[in-house]
Amino acid sequence: MVLQRPRREDGARCERGQGRAAPAAGAAPVTAVEAAAATATATDPFYSYSGGAPLSSFAPGTVLASRTLQYHLLGIPSPVRAIQLLYRTTDAQGRPAANVTTVVRSPSGDGTKAVSYQSFYDSLDPADGPSRAIAGDVTFGGLIPNVEALVLVPLLTQGYDLVIPDTEGQRADFAAGPEYGRNTLDSIRAATRSAETGLGSATAFGLVGYSGGAIATNWAAALAPGYAPDVNRRLVGFAQGGLLVDPAHNLTYVDGSLAWSGVIPMAVIGVSRSYGIDLKQYLSGYGLEVYEELEQGSIVDALGRYPGLTWKKMAKPEYADPHSIPAFVEAMNTINLGSAPTPTVPGYVAQGDAGVLEGTFADPPGIGTGDGVMVAGDVRALARQYCATGNPAVKYSQFDLLSHAGVPVVWAPLALDWLNDRFAGRTAPSDCNRIPAGNSLAPEKPTSSS
Repeated sequence: MVLQRPRREDGARCERGQGRAAPAAGAAPVTAVEAAAATATATDPFYSYSGGAPLSSFAPGTVLASRTLQYHLLGIPSPVRAIQLLYRTTDAQGRPAANVTTVVRSPSGDGTKAVSYQSFYDSLDPADGPSRAIAGDVTFGGLIPNVEALVLVPLLTQGYDLVIPDTEGQRADFAAGPEYGRNTLDSIRAATRSAETGLGSATAFGLVGYSGGAIATNWAAALAPGYAPDVNRRLVGFAQGGLLVDPAHNLTYVDGSLAWSGVIPMAVIGVSRSYGIDLKQYLSGYGLEVYEELEQGSIVDALGRYPGLTWKKMAKPEYADPHSIPAFVEAMNTINLGSAPTPTVPGYVAQGDAGVLEGTFADPPGIGTGDGVMVAGDVRALARQYCATGNPAVKYSQFDLLSHAGVPVVWAPLALDWLNDRFAGRTAPSDCNRIPAGNSLAPEKPTSSS
């Protein structure tokens, strides 16, 4: 159950477009998540685009509305001011969408350097996004963006302005990497096009994120040269840890694990929602129960809740092999970073490999071990792939004695040091000749159902 209290309006200033766009003809029936998103929007109309022109008439990154409010921690307003922007972006299916990002100015910043920080809020509930936590909403899944203030404060104290996008969009399209990336890139565009933020065409950006935030960070870096070359020219690099690379491998790795097996139904729901695929038809009665329990849940709802859960337990007998569902395989391939372009800016990639500490004991052939939820061999393979395809400025760190929850303690200060060097113009280090071999990241192939 999600607990929420109304958002505080202390000192909030809001500027909005006029009128309301007409609904699209032949719209699909309202789903549970669309109803949830509509409810979340109803409690705070800032999230709903109400202009007369269709979203498709605006270029990605266009600012649609803005407001200034106090930065909240656990619902309590702080003296720090935040500027929130509603902007035009593109969802997982390539459709125009409106999303929200938050800009926080450093007390010592001058607008020349900024960090786009991608939160690891990992949720299927739109109300858990970082912008809502910053605005004062208090939800169970929204505790994560509040905890992340521990990472954000050091950045602000070192003069970095912050841009914090709701990477999953307003439908909470969990694990839809390409959408995460576009939301992030268009957030940067919006932040530099708003006169209120103090950021502009001369602002240099670094991308930073861990876990779910790493998904957004890496996809943004990979898509930037083609989708947002204007942003790519301003990027100094990307720093990430605990990365999801090949989702099909991850589902095999966490299958039957003690803590992370709840990621299986979250992935099923996320893929269904993001790409408009009805996966319920392949689920058993028990699978449908789990699906409904987590349909608006977050990672904090799923973590450790289904120990020993497997895909086989969730699926009908004839779909015990997920590869027997072609639409699911196609979606998994769509969000496989191994098939995405190579970033053209330096990268710092970190990964743990002590998943046994978090109850993941699997070591599947061709996949191997990881940090409990992310597969180390996949991350190594991606880093090596970048090295082999024109980007030698890749630093890779593997922490063999740390699990997914432990790596950030070590990674965060190292990432900040690495980032400081990039903004200072120092030559980026390369580990390309020292990264151990990884897994194949080739697209998965569907099989016939038995």
